[in-house]
Amino acid sequence: MSGSESGDIDWENELRKFQNAIATGTNSKRIKAMATLARNSKHTPEHVLARTIPFFLEILRHNSHPNSSLHMASAYCLKCIACRSDELVTQMSANGTAQSLMSLLPHSDGMFLKVLVKCLLVVVGLCNTSRAVVATGGGLGIIVNKLNSYEDGEIRRYLLEILSLLALQRNVRREIVHLDALHYVVEAVGVGSMVSRERACQAIGMFGVTREGRRAVVELGAILPVVELFRCGDHTTKLVAGNTLGVISAYIDCIRSIARAGAIPLYSELLEGGDPSGKDIAEDAFCVLAVDEANAIEIFENLVRILRDGDNEAKAAAANVVWDLSTYSYSTPVVRDSGVIPILVDLLGSGSNEVKENVSGAISQLSYDRENRIALSDAGVVPIFIDLLHDDLEELRDNAAEALVNFYEDPLYHDSVSHIIDIPSFRIMLNRLVHLRESNERALVQRMDIDLPAWNSDRIT
Repeated sequence: MSGSESGDIDWENELRKFQNAIATGTNSKRIKAMATLARNSKHTPEHVLARTIPFFLEILRHNSHPNSSLHMASAYCLKCIACRSDELVTQMSANGTAQSLMSLLPHSDGMFLKVLVKCLLVVVGLCNTSRAVVATGGGLGIIVNKLNSYEDGEIRRYLLEILSLLALQRNVRREIVHLDALHYVVEAVGVGSMVSRERACQAIGMFGVTREGRRAVVELGAILPVVELFRCGDHTTKLVAGNTLGVISAYIDCIRSIARAGAIPLYSELLEGGDPSGKDIAEDAFCVLAVDEANAIEIFENLVRILRDGDNEAKAAAANVVWDLSTYSYSTPVVRDSGVIPILVDLLGSGSNEVKENVSGAISQLSYDRENRIALSDAGVVPIFIDLLHDDLEELRDNAAEALVNFYEDPLYHDSVSHIIDIPSFRIMLNRLVHLRESNERALVQRMDIDLPAWNSDRIT
């Protein structure tokens, strides 16, 4: 087909010339015609390209010597056509292109294999139907067998990219485990295009949903490539990688390894970012990683920095994490040593309402520990919270009242705060907490009555 300006070309005539060359020409003329079409495929109308697809498939299906130049030219043309549009890929799928390519893969090698794999990558990447055909038609086994044979190079990279696409399907993931090929998905996180690496990372997270899967991907070395993707990816990729690491971290034996790989500062970046999804991912990850005290220390170092220097949204998110982590019984000395308490108290007088609400909630939680109450009192929180008992925001009033109840019930501070007993918001909270404790105690007694075996004097000997 001619490379002239498309408006000056009689495409029907060009198509007839191409068809005649393919049908009656020598192999040399056929290859020349296909090379011309491939070269001009970006400018050839799609309806013309669509009518050439059956010719290429016919060559792939019915000619001998599958590694021939004719086959290679046909596969290359199909790849060029597939790159034009999703509509053409859909038509190729309807004509059985994926099946034809897969049937040739086991017996191909060298440059022909490279062309086949590149074509297959485009087809399965742009068409769900073709992807399903490869996944359910024995294609996964063929891909794995080829990966076993090619240790490096572009062919291996393309095979890994195909595998990462297929691994997003549940039935394929089961088969990957059956074929003992999970290590290839881990490898794919660090190989190929960023889009492909992101897909592989997403698949790792899907494997990690189960306890066995988490353990397997960690033992296969998934942490380092996922953290590297977290570090160098764009925003969407960072969300995927951060979420995958969060899933993996539920395998408690690896949380130190995740921190040592440099994940905590990366989660801090998500917490400071403007995406609510990123903040949620970071908060969930910190709550898991902080189970290890060394991790908790590093996490609080980052939280302190954000509470000092971040914008209001970042400060609110960081205060929310402090609130979460303050419920951990072992975190009390970590919190105090981090220097976060004076910063939280200072923030009660500045920032947005969301910042103040989250900070007051964190302080309220911290006030349940006596050592924290001493640090909070030294930082000047008591008079600030007494003023907040009259605030217009209900959550601020409630958080301040809850904390002040803890000070009120502490003999060290009881006398200094007893004058607030008649303030309505404080009295309501005091009564609420008293009733809550009584209810919890009754529930505990009832549960003990149910759980304990009946006394049987006959057992005494």
